Amino acid sequence: MQIQFFGATQEVTGSCYLVSVGDINLLVECGIVQGSHHHEHHNYDPFPFDIETIDAVILTHAHLDHSGKIPLLFKRGFIGPIFTHKATADLCSILFQDAGYLNEKSAARENKKRQANGQDLIEPLYTKSEAINVQQYFRELEYQNTVEILPGVKLTLHDAGHILGSSIVELRLTENDTTRTVVFSGDLGHKDASILNNPNVIEAADLVVMESTYGDRNHRSWDETWNEMGEIISRAQHGRGNILIPAFAVGRTQELLYTFKSHFKQWGMKSWDIFLDSPMAIRTTEVYAGHSNVYDSDATEIRQQSGSLFDLPNLHLSQSTEASMKINQISSGAIIIAGSGMCTGGRIKHHFEHNISRKDCQVMIVGFQARGTLGRSLVDGAKKVNLWGRSFDVRAKVHTIGGLSAHADQKGLLDWYSGFKNSPKVVLVHGEPDAMNALASKLRENNKAEVLLASYKQKLEI
Repeated sequence: MQIQFFGATQEVTGSCYLVSVGDINLLVECGIVQGSHHHEHHNYDPFPFDIETIDAVILTHAHLDHSGKIPLLFKRGFIGPIFTHKATADLCSILFQDAGYLNEKSAARENKKRQANGQDLIEPLYTKSEAINVQQYFRELEYQNTVEILPGVKLTLHDAGHILGSSIVELRLTENDTTRTVVFSGDLGHKDASILNNPNVIEAADLVVMESTYGDRNHRSWDETWNEMGEIISRAQHGRGNILIPAFAVGRTQELLYTFKSHFKQWGMKSWDIFLDSPMAIRTTEVYAGHSNVYDSDATEIRQQSGSLFDLPNLHLSQSTEASMKINQISSGAIIIAGSGMCTGGRIKHHFEHNISRKDCQVMIVGFQARGTLGRSLVDGAKKVNLWGRSFDVRAKVHTIGGLSAHADQKGLLDWYSGFKNSPKVVLVHGEPDAMNALASKLRENNKAEVLLASYKQKLEI
């Protein structure tokens, strides 16, 4: 039995791990690389394993840095089941199609340049139709139900509390009368976050593959986070500017809508026009509404009382490009939630074009920003940004709301690992080097754990 690491090794994108037991090979995650154009070009590289040997894919959750190369895996010859939670399968249907559509647009733009220069044309990474084709291969599971997915391989999904349907993967592997338990944390949720339950605690494993995104820091308290957000909204209201919120379509957008509903009177939300300017986020919100069985107790109670977590009287759903463009005619009084979450594309860049140089504009950064992204530049204090070849001065006030993260912080990660009674060996993934090293040090100090930091193509016997 062994595991090999092909992604999220001392970085936070491209999660991909190969588990081998006897003649069976399982791919846990198959995520795209996100970040700069240079980094994203690696998505076109050949897979670093033999696709024909893969028997199944196991997916922790729908975010593209964990799932986004699954359609490419099929395009290049894989035929097999994808095991994941029911809600994750529903979200992947949305995310894969959107990614396929964007791939087609990107390839068309590039080919226009290539044709003019007499260069060979390129194919999209995968198309929308290829993404749709993948959906038939999903095998939908529920939390806490153990299923033997292949001979000698038993799979149990536990609630990770990160986004809807996010799972901790527990694999019980048997080879030659020897059984080992491997647990993949996936992305662990932030304790006491809105809508979802806290990550499930697991008591025993032989090996834990654990995320470390915020392994070097703790989030602000929820009370401080809400106070900060309320102050920003109040300041913007008095300054008569707009508020721009780049937000991930899956998870973060729904948390924002739920938060605005929960603080509607307290924050004077009725004074604003709130725009959800993302067709994908709109569809995702509908999926969230349809899986209320995984809500936490507070969200369940609110849903029972009002029928929905996301209905606001002043919420405008902007489906079309024309509706999105009309928003830019508004100089004040608008809260605009738009993708992409790291500002690498999507409608948020168009809203930056019209607002980022205005002193009365407020920008709320409410999610992790990977190195090389426009969002990270803003967080790091960029004075100018480049949009479509044009330079814009950053005069807007940029706020980083770190406490709203959907990831567990250092304390949350340590608390979750402490739930294991046998202090299993742990391999850290999905974190930048500083975060991984800080968490490794704490695990060794507090839990006397044997800790490894995964490196690319590293093989580890289970």
